[in-house]
Amino acid sequence: MWPLIRPLLFSLDAERAHHLSMQIFAGAMRVGPLRRLTERLFRADDPRLHVRRFGIDFPTPVGLAAGFDKNAEYFDALSALGFGFIEVGTLTAQAQSGNPRPRLFRLPADRALLNRMGFNNKGSAAAAEALARRKELRPLFPVLGVNIGRSKVVSNEEAVGDYLTSFERLFPFGRYFVVNVSSPNTPGLRELQQRGPLTALLRALTEKNGELAARHGVEPRPILLKIAPDLGDDQITDIVEMTREMPIAGLVATNTTVSRDRLRTPARRVAALGPGGVSGAPLTERTRRFVLDLYRRTQGRLPIIGVGGIMSGEDAWQMIRAGASLVQVYTGFVYGGPGFVKSIHRHLLRRLAQSGKHSLDEVVGSALSEAAKREEWIM
Repeated sequence: MWPLIRPLLFSLDAERAHHLSMQIFAGAMRVGPLRRLTERLFRADDPRLHVRRFGIDFPTPVGLAAGFDKNAEYFDALSALGFGFIEVGTLTAQAQSGNPRPRLFRLPADRALLNRMGFNNKGSAAAAEALARRKELRPLFPVLGVNIGRSKVVSNEEAVGDYLTSFERLFPFGRYFVVNVSSPNTPGLRELQQRGPLTALLRALTEKNGELAARHGVEPRPILLKIAPDLGDDQITDIVEMTREMPIAGLVATNTTVSRDRLRTPARRVAALGPGGVSGAPLTERTRRFVLDLYRRTQGRLPIIGVGGIMSGEDAWQMIRAGASLVQVYTGFVYGGPGFVKSIHRHLLRRLAQSGKHSLDEVVGSALSEAAKREEWIM
């Protein structure tokens, strides 16, 4: 059915199509029989897919990346499609409308998206209220990650307080938190990836994490850092060194790229669309190599969530081989439709059987050891 529906959605403005389709789907998932049928069709329940990282049990390694459910409105409905975890946000301390529309574009020739959304969201206070109402009804499912960023009207000098506000508001609901300093669509945000400001931000969040954990009588939340694929070698080195000095639970690699290299879409059309970050198939190889390099530099001691260019089950498999313990999808889900996650699960199980492995833990980073045996880096 998806091959029939997709052309209709793709005939609409990309952002309008997103909201329209999600409102219809969320409404359908409030109908008990429809939801149970959807879960039966799409959810995976195979112990070979289970992954434990950051002290959290993930039913499958396939999650939905931040940006799809910005205000934590749809994660409950989306969980029926088999995601092992869903990351909501990016959420900011202040509500903001984001950049002017249009700001989300499809590049079908590249199986890609270009966006300059600008952290449009209702604010972390509104998200906390919505999650509190939802939590009163039943436990939050699946594993819920929360992605937080800096409000656009706040300077980098004031960014720490802005992040802390969102972290405190959302602490009771997120199983893990992702610090987003890598979006290309908030002016100056990527400057926070520099060692000095990033150290100050992570130190403040770590201290607040301990305080909130003691107040709520729970363990501190795992804090992960989301980084850009456009970092230079020195910046990557700084970040890896910081992970040795601070209790960072993991890395999310990567965000969208500002690069326009190797796009099949005519350069004139891409230029006419304006600035923004590219996601989807153009990032597949680039992100995989980035993850492999991070895994090598950290010697596999730091869990990595691999995101960027996962357009098929084989892309997910190769990302895990490169060193990702978990993977996230977004653009692949947009192009692949509701059955996309199920297709990834099936492929991972098939690849496990072919390789004689019994769990995905045996696969994580295997490309590095194979490359080392050949004394080469090319996968």
